[in-house]
Amino acid sequence: MLTGVILAGGENRRMGGKHKALLDLGGQTLIERQIAAMSTICPELIVVTNDPKRFLPVVDRSVRIITDFYPGKGPLGGIHAALSLTRNDNVWIVGCDMPYVSPDAAGLLLERLQLAEADAAIPHVDGRLQPLHAVYNRRCAEQAAALLAEEAYRVTGLLERVRWEPVHDFEFEGRGIGTKFAVNTNTPEEWSEVLLSERSLPDTNNGR
Repeated sequence: MLTGVILAGGENRRMGGKHKALLDLGGQTLIERQIAAMSTICPELIVVTNDPKRFLPVVDRSVRIITDFYPGKGPLGGIHAALSLTRNDNVWIVGCDMPYVSPDAAGLLLERLQLAEADAAIPHVDGRLQPLHAVYNRRCAEQAAALLAEEAYRVTGLLERVRWEPVHDFEFEGRGIGTKFAVNTNTPEEWSEVLLSERSLPDTNNGR
């Protein structure tokens, strides 16, 4: 089984202080949209945040809300917390600023992780790794903790210490899975592009 994890930390400075997870898209907040998609394949859902009160009114009570063991250390701190507290061996981790998270992509990532007996499966889309729409095994928690203790906070640093399997664009496309899931929204300009895309392509609002 697979646990779905949304990393909802960060200070959102580039978004003018507004939390990206709570931006409205088509009548839903981004985090509600992500939860709806991820719940189709994940019996357990976790939100990692250092501001739980902000999310209590938004997410269903079935969703676990946890905080970092190492607050303020970026996505790696959230990954470590999720891997440490998951009830399942494998975890699908996404950033809260990704409007098009793809259950189908996560399914392929899990398949590749298990086939290769790897510690993680990471999409490689448009020439870039996407470690925040990836599947990790909980055994990565030990290496994440070691990096945090060393004050080494890059997520790519974790990939240097575990066995991971890349999954390329053509592999997703070969299964009929779009790669729109790699879109994220760090700035108001990127968010405007997402809104424009939603208005012009109303029937392609997910990454399946």
